[in-house]
Amino acid sequence: MITEVSDMGMSQKQRILVETVGRRDEAEALLRALVDAKASSEKNLAEIRQSDFMKKVTGKSSMDNAIASTQRLIESFNRVISDLKANLSDEDLALLGGLEGPAPSVG
Repeated sequence: MITEVSDMGMSQKQRILVETVGRRDEAEALLRALVDAKASSEKNLAEIRQSDFMKKVTGKSSMDNAIASTQRLIESFNRVISDLKANLSDEDLALLGGLEGPAPSVG
C-alpha cells in the first residue's frame, strides 16, 4: 500500500507514480472482490442446480471476462509503474521509498 507522501515538493512524475500505484491498488482490490463474487456465484448456482448460461454458450462466464480484463488492467499499471520508476532519479525514488513496486498478478 501507499504510505502517506506529502504532495508538497513532488514533481509531476512523482505525483503520477503515486496516483498510478493507488489506481493499481484499487484494481487489485476489485480483482479480489471479483474472484470472491465468482466463487459465491458458482456456489449459489450449484446449490440451485443451475448452470451459467453465458459460460454454457461462450465457454466463459461474465465473471471470467471481468476477472481477465481486470488482470490485464493491473498488468498495464505494473508496466507503467516500472517505466515511471525507470525514469525517476535516485533522489526521487528515495522520496517515494514507501511505494511498492509492481505487484504480482492475482488469479
